[in-house]
Amino acid sequence: MPKVKTNSGAKKRFTLTGTGKIKRNHAYHSHILTKKTKKQKRNLDHMAIVDKTNLRQVRELMKLR
Repeated sequence: MPKVKTNSGAKKRFTLTGTGKIKRNHAYHSHILTKKTKKQKRNLDHMAIVDKTNLRQVRELMKLR
């Protein structure tokens, strides 16, 4: 039986924590930053945990069972 491949886009975007949660980066922090406030840019800079509504889809892309 062949190996199961991880989605290559997902492995660049998500990381696994020690407790098994999945971390993600915030969107809207790559360009057009001049119109955004310092507070908004600072809050977008931190990592976030993937919401439980999307967890199943992300785990499928990462091939975590």
